[in-house]
Amino acid sequence: MSEAIPHRPSRVRAPAKWPGLLALAVVLLALPLFAGNDYHYDLMIKIALTAAVAVGLNLLVGYAGQISLGHAAFYAAGAYGSALLVQNHGITPVPAMLLAAAGVAVLAWLVGKPILHLKGHYLSMATLGLGVIAAIVLNNEDQLTGGPDGLPVAPLSVFGHELSVFGSYDLFGLTITGTQVWYGIAAGFLFLSVLFALNLIDSPLGRALRALHGSEIAAQVAGVDTGKFKLRVFVISAVYASLAGSLYGYYGGFITPNIASFTHSIELITIVVLGGMASTYGVILGAAILLLIPQFLTGFQELEMVLFGAILMAVMIFMPRGLVPTLARRFQKEAP
Repeated sequence: MSEAIPHRPSRVRAPAKWPGLLALAVVLLALPLFAGNDYHYDLMIKIALTAAVAVGLNLLVGYAGQISLGHAAFYAAGAYGSALLVQNHGITPVPAMLLAAAGVAVLAWLVGKPILHLKGHYLSMATLGLGVIAAIVLNNEDQLTGGPDGLPVAPLSVFGHELSVFGSYDLFGLTITGTQVWYGIAAGFLFLSVLFALNLIDSPLGRALRALHGSEIAAQVAGVDTGKFKLRVFVISAVYASLAGSLYGYYGGFITPNIASFTHSIELITIVVLGGMASTYGVILGAAILLLIPQFLTGFQELEMVLFGAILMAVMIFMPRGLVPTLARRFQKEAP
């Protein structure tokens, strides 16, 4: 009799869902206690929206093992798409955001269908080209997008009430500011993004992605339609970016082509790698660190970017798996 080949588990595993979600909810609810002014709220809102994009990108990069260097294009498409639907067609903001996300999903499917057959640096270059095209279109089509000068965006409205950053609102007898309301929206969006991502990772799609990440050839031998699953997660990650981009536009009230830049796409990839690929909570930490470090380095003036780069290099050298996976592995080794 031939010996049974022992099953070798994939290195990318589905995380425990509820303890992490509870911890995330506690942190998001507690953060306003440490916010002393509107600037702190502004920073927390931007971190939450950026982290939500990174959670979606992590599904593509961390779980499916596919590199995208043009994800800022989908972020910009969501922001500009929803803004133009409100401005030119009179659609209210929430339906406009959903319609823009549906349009981005179709765009991602059309783009992903051919380029996801590529592998390695060929795929990276193809997605980079997508980002470059998006930035060129937004800069040149000034009659539609405002060009380099940017485009004003109408505020988000819910049930006929405009949620302006500069307003104040009465909630059960308490007066809350516009930035506090927007923090609640951004934090809620981040929480739902994580919840959806964790449910997806636990689903048959998530198991197929982990198999694909371990070995695409082995996954194909096991009967996994790798092309179909890669395309699905590419579309899902693009929708994450689109929804976050729409919320960013409504929050800021103004958007420019910079949100589709190559630099923005690299920042998103850096967040995923820094926090830890295939670590949903790690990319949230990565987003917080990437956006907070410049705040602590502003006093160094011309050395700010040098020190920022040095910190990122040190993390990648000493924690190549990312912050959260490396720390988790170290704590597991130290545990009795």
